Amino acid sequence: MTRVVVADDQTVVREGIVMLLGLLPDIEVVGAAADGEEAVRLVDEHRPEVVLMDLRMPRVDGVEATRRIRARFPGTQVVVLTTFGDDDSLFPALRAGARGYLTKDAGGEEIARAIADVTAGGAGLSPAVQSRVLEALSRSEPQPAAGAEADADAEAARGSGGVRRGRTLPDGLTAREAEVLALVADGLSNSEIAARLQVSMATVKTHINNLFAKTGVRDRAQAVGYAYRHGIT
Repeated sequence: MTRVVVADDQTVVREGIVMLLGLLPDIEVVGAAADGEEAVRLVDEHRPEVVLMDLRMPRVDGVEATRRIRARFPGTQVVVLTTFGDDDSLFPALRAGARGYLTKDAGGEEIARAIADVTAGGAGLSPAVQSRVLEALSRSEPQPAAGAEADADAEAARGSGGVRRGRTLPDGLTAREAEVLALVADGLSNSEIAARLQVSMATVKTHINNLFAKTGVRDRAQAVGYAYRHGIT
């Protein structure tokens, strides 16, 4: 069973989410909070695997609660479940350490999938949110070189999953770690990466731990940003 804490300041919404999760297999709601401060306290008390976190709440908002939870309880993942899908809500939550982000029009199946994804080490982002992240990253990237230089770069990138052969990788990453990072940026879970590379799950976890340590990222959402900033895709 995956133990979940629900945090939402609106009573009817909070109770509705708790009722919905109660109908889903393999999920147990161990607490419900009306604000971020209570959410942190319940995580300390129950040590759930996942918190479903609203953003706009009194006393302590969802972003600050996420930051506190991820700093104090790294074994607990946060999936934001909010009405707001704008950039000003999305990116502060991801920077605070949220591993998932859904809007409240998500159905039970999508919520269950996000919970399963983050507990498996993946990112529980809705397709619309993934698109916003990629659009924002592409806007922040410099334009590729024009003409023959761009063609040469594109040709060099082919055949190695987007990691150019012979290129100098940042932060001491090995070619294999860069390959794993590119697959993380593509949204693959650990099990999918293991199948793609034909290695064990333990090997994938080792590569991910190593590349996280070298790059200084805290979670997969930050790893995606790092990969796109350095052209490892």
